[in-house]
Amino acid sequence: MSDPKRVVLAYSGGLDTSVIAKWLEVERGLEVVTFTADLGQGEEIEPAREKARAMGIPDEHIYIEDLREEFVRDYVFPMMRANARYEGDYLLGTSIARPLISKRLVEIAAETGAGAIAHGATGKGNDQVRFELSAYALNPDIKVIAPWREWDLTSRTALIAWAETHQIQVPKDKRGESPFSTDANLLHTSSEGKVLEDPWEETPDYVYSRTVNPEDAPDEPEYITISFQRGDATAINGEAMSPATLLAALNDYGRKHGIGRLDLVENRFVGMKSRGMYETPGGEIYARAHRGIEQLTLDRGAGHLKDELMPKYAEMIYNGFWFSPEREMLQAAIDHSQASVTGDVRMKLYKGSADVVGRRADVDYNLYSEDVVTFEDDAGAYDQKDAAGFIALNALRLKLLAKRVRPKP
Repeated sequence: MSDPKRVVLAYSGGLDTSVIAKWLEVERGLEVVTFTADLGQGEEIEPAREKARAMGIPDEHIYIEDLREEFVRDYVFPMMRANARYEGDYLLGTSIARPLISKRLVEIAAETGAGAIAHGATGKGNDQVRFELSAYALNPDIKVIAPWREWDLTSRTALIAWAETHQIQVPKDKRGESPFSTDANLLHTSSEGKVLEDPWEETPDYVYSRTVNPEDAPDEPEYITISFQRGDATAINGEAMSPATLLAALNDYGRKHGIGRLDLVENRFVGMKSRGMYETPGGEIYARAHRGIEQLTLDRGAGHLKDELMPKYAEMIYNGFWFSPEREMLQAAIDHSQASVTGDVRMKLYKGSADVVGRRADVDYNLYSEDVVTFEDDAGAYDQKDAAGFIALNALRLKLLAKRVRPKP
């Protein structure tokens, strides 16, 4: 493939990606197209348009798109059907956003005749892998430019000096060393680096941005009911909502009650351990509610198999293989399991906790029977004598093993 003449840059409007936009033009001689995605990061994204214009990028090459509904509907909800948590804890808030951004980068490249895409991920992190694996899965011929792996701007001072030399405005709050870095979308906010690098030190309270301190949360619990249809939440307290609107509403509940904080040392795909602080207020409520309705509607075999598959599925997302055939195969199995996951879950929200305190399934899908499980007279619904034969058959091999002469060590 010949060298590209035009590149589509994942552009936040911040200092780093502004420097990258100019660097691609000055050092690589490329015509730059910017793409800014609104994934619910909680800040105004329109200023990115003016910043791109200020660098001489024409309006027809500035893409700003609201992807919140697509993000939650086509990425977050399918992931939540699997109850996915990387290494048992992390709800994959950053990981799940990358394939959607990559998809649009590749699509915009095709629309604008660009032969390359570019991103601002560093050479130490997971995001470079996620962006690029997703891009190559969608267009094997696309060229990817990762400036942090190429340039010699290895310090904040050097980056700011380069920006000033090329007339890029540097905000006052960017001139000092950032105490930590953040990434945000509608599902979560992550913070890493600097004050968080010593895993023995408690996360300072000023790092948290999406949740109140649980100690300062209301002293009275709040109850909400989340309704599910075929594995996806559709309403809160009887009010039907779109996927993104529903997750945003759960975020508000989670913020108020200090829910969804996670201090984690994780294993990055590139080989190192890193310490991060995650806030996933609405996602934590959602994930617990989803498991609550599955308790009534999933057969034991299906539910246990899902739990066995989940770590592998979560690892695929974390490592950047959303568009891989193995993830799609698992997704098909997971989605099949959700056909009966319909009903309501009542959640108790209180000082950092989100507890399932009630659940009821659609009558057509409910596998829970009070007639069978009751300690009172079950009117013949269950014959307790049957348990003796069940135990005898399961004990047979254990008895035979116990009678065998054990080999000497």
